[in-house]
Amino acid sequence: MARAFSSEVASGSRKENASKQEAGASFRFNRNGKGSSPAKNLLRFLCASAALLLCAAALTFIVDPLQLFRPARLFAAMYSSDTRMQNAGLIRSQPFDTVFMGTSLAIHFRQSDIDQALRVRSLKLAMTGTNSHEQSFVLAAALQRHPKRVIWAMDDWIFCDGAEIDDDIYLPADLYRRNVRGIAGYLLSGAMARESAWILARSVPPLERIVARLTTDAVFNFTISDVDDINAFRPDVEAPYDATRATAAFAHITHPSRRAGLSEGYDYQRMVRNFENDTFRLIADHPDVVFDIYFPPYSILQWVAMRDASPGALKIVYDLTAHIGRRLAELPNVRLHDFRDVNEVTHDLGNYADVIHHSPSVDLKVLSWLASGTYLVDGAAPGAALERLKAQVEAYQVEAYQVEADRIAR
Repeated sequence: MARAFSSEVASGSRKENASKQEAGASFRFNRNGKGSSPAKNLLRFLCASAALLLCAAALTFIVDPLQLFRPARLFAAMYSSDTRMQNAGLIRSQPFDTVFMGTSLAIHFRQSDIDQALRVRSLKLAMTGTNSHEQSFVLAAALQRHPKRVIWAMDDWIFCDGAEIDDDIYLPADLYRRNVRGIAGYLLSGAMARESAWILARSVPPLERIVARLTTDAVFNFTISDVDDINAFRPDVEAPYDATRATAAFAHITHPSRRAGLSEGYDYQRMVRNFENDTFRLIADHPDVVFDIYFPPYSILQWVAMRDASPGALKIVYDLTAHIGRRLAELPNVRLHDFRDVNEVTHDLGNYADVIHHSPSVDLKVLSWLASGTYLVDGAAPGAALERLKAQVEAYQVEAYQVEADRIAR
């Protein structure tokens, strides 16, 4: 029995020793680099990451949410309200013979309304809060497609100094240039891959309705299915525009603690320089394109606010307007329209959401004025409209805005 027990112990010891030897051999195998190692794991990780990036890039290229490479055919076209980005794709994908440019005062126009009023095929490229550098850059990209006409809503403050194009963090300049950096950034963007996957899912008939209901601005950029709806209000939306809002905005911007904002960035010499570099030069370089430039119809309260709270800035605007009028009169391919003294609109405060932003109904009036040439500035007397505006601003009594607000409210 003792031998048997001893034999079992010896046998167990031999098995245990053999197991330890195998484990030790395995450890030496790994330690000697003949098995899995951190370097190989890192290589596998990098290869997997590269494969994932390539798949994402391929998905973005195929779906092409911006339509930067081709108009949407295989998948449903979707658009973003981020116009600084979206315009790079619209310029490449949309057919047009007329470009419509401006700031937030022009962003709510509908292309279909522009087309109908002016009998053109338009492309709206208006961008909220843009300066003349940005507008000129985007227009230059659009002019490479050889449109016949440019309609340009020209606010005076776009000529305040802004960042140069390559320093502008809001405008993806390389997408417009279609250079290697811009294309690579577009294709390798995780956000664009996500948008592409969502557009792809929306193009699958069984999923279309479900995906459409789940598509919100809080999660996705490309949520607009019709190019005509980009930043356009529904026809029944007039509620934000009333005299109460306009007068409240007037009181806000003329308050002693905020009135300095009325003159912020207004430097005559710099604004003239920006006009010459960004506007005059662009127009002069394209003599075969007709430029319809218009000064938008601010409410009278904007001018009264500057008159009472920032007269220096108002003088700069007047002087800049006179300079622009004289210079544009030298160019045969320019038609200048001045809507700032159209008092049946500008004195009706019910047309405004604040002191400058007018309602969609005024959008339609602007288009009709452009079509008829009713307020076309006479090249022989480019300052006549400005003098009419000056007279209105000088005569307007501060108390009048409250009287008009009460009248409209009734």
